Amino acid sequence: MDAGDGKNSLDQATREFLAARPRLFGIAYRVLGSAVEAEDIVQEAWLRWQDTNRAEIHEPAAFLATVTARLAINLAQSARMRRESYIGPWLPEPVDTSVDPQLGAERAEALDLAVLFLLEKLNPVERAAYVLREAFDYPYKQIADILETSEANTRQLVSRARKHLSAERKEPVSSTAHRRLMEVFVAAAQTGSLSELENVLTADVVSYSDGGGVRGASKIPVVGRPHVSKYLAAFAPRFWPRKEVRWVEANGRPAALVSADGNAVALLSVDVSAHGIERVMWVMNPAKLAPYVASLDN
Repeated sequence: MDAGDGKNSLDQATREFLAARPRLFGIAYRVLGSAVEAEDIVQEAWLRWQDTNRAEIHEPAAFLATVTARLAINLAQSARMRRESYIGPWLPEPVDTSVDPQLGAERAEALDLAVLFLLEKLNPVERAAYVLREAFDYPYKQIADILETSEANTRQLVSRARKHLSAERKEPVSSTAHRRLMEVFVAAAQTGSLSELENVLTADVVSYSDGGGVRGASKIPVVGRPHVSKYLAAFAPRFWPRKEVRWVEANGRPAALVSADGNAVALLSVDVSAHGIERVMWVMNPAKLAPYVASLDN
């Protein structure tokens, strides 16, 4: 193949790939919940694109999306087994969405950390179908082709995912209301005020700490308003002194980056409904924090 031959040239292939890249990363990240793994998938898609007979590809973006989605599904299937042996709760790896609020998608769906966490409970094919439909607005027929299934089955996959999310999660509040309640929560957590914590937490709130076995994080979820509030109050004197809090954006929502001596120790995010804080999520695993902090600095 002549690298300088028009459509088949490597320069043209590079332009087409770079144009599609934000979408490819957005697909892979939503399916996997990991920015590092998503980057690996995008790199593999690029290698396959170079080795493809591109003269036979009429829609490069569609071809690349198909390759990326299938690679992500395959990796998600093996990642699921790895996460079963993960030490403590597993939370998605956060991403900075301040530059690209929709992360390469048509809509900022399946991006919130709480949604990605809940999608992890679905099988990878269901998750991919939901992501392609809800975030990227692909027609059911195209999703069916990507997943190598029927259009009717694709509709069922998306429907099951929607029902799962609606059953597990209440309607979230606006970003302004989210930030306001989170500020109250952080202040209460810093002082260890039981009454203020109880005022902002829902009755069935759950706190998840993802330390990956490295940080001194709780290895089991803490469930229920009394337990979570007491846990946070007891936690306060040991955790918060000499910590700095930086308000950031993660996955389209306000979050608090907690640092000690300039080093990030936790990214705190919450899932908020009209009833209060439904989930508290502490990402403390250094392997997940480091890429996020690097993206902020860049």
